[in-house]
Amino acid sequence: MKLEAGNSKPFFCCTLLCVTDHAAIRSLFLDGPAGRLEALLNEGRDDASHVGLVCHPHPLFGGTMHNKVVFHAMKALHSLGLPVLRINFRGTGLSEGQHDGRAEVDDVSSALDWLSAEFGKPIVFAGFSFGCSTGLRACHDDPRVPVMVGLGIPINVEGRVYEYEYLRECAKPKLFVSGDRDPFGPRAEVEQVIAQLAEPKKLVWMENADHFFAGATAAQSQLPKMRATIEQWLPGALGAAR
Repeated sequence: MKLEAGNSKPFFCCTLLCVTDHAAIRSLFLDGPAGRLEALLNEGRDDASHVGLVCHPHPLFGGTMHNKVVFHAMKALHSLGLPVLRINFRGTGLSEGQHDGRAEVDDVSSALDWLSAEFGKPIVFAGFSFGCSTGLRACHDDPRVPVMVGLGIPINVEGRVYEYEYLRECAKPKLFVSGDRDPFGPRAEVEQVIAQLAEPKKLVWMENADHFFAGATAAQSQLPKMRATIEQWLPGALGAAR
């Protein structure tokens, strides 16, 4: 247990695993607006220029920080040496509170606050599905976040319509990666949304992939390609954002 400076509430931390000299995983709880938020931090290199935050899909449909897409996104950021934080939104896993659907934006802001206090470095955001839309809304005008990655950006999910007008004036580098068989983000609708957003931006399609970047068989999963796309794009985006 440790106390953050100026904060009387404790953050609980423990090291779970160490594979390499920069791959320890810390399990911890952050103070959130609806109670404690369960989190995992994959520790990075001491000389990393940035840190990362990855957010998970809709919790009412099984989304958690252990989701496969979230894991691969974390690995992409971590491959560049970044410490990467994942959180469970309120009411998910061991996080306190109840799912709201909108107030989770404040959960993301709490995670950004923790990363800023812990590292004092710029933050790369990546989010999948619900985590994508929620995180983009929290990060688009936050000066601590110079670069954003949206995975499986949702447009219409069982009657819930997601809108992105707030990104039309956002001049931060933005990468969007989606499967071309995603029923929640049909290609024509995603392209229409992205076309209206400010530059710089990049949209990459994973062929024959669904919302979860799965192919027709396990061997045809596009998750490795999705991860490689992030790894290839991010160094240039970080340079452009300086």
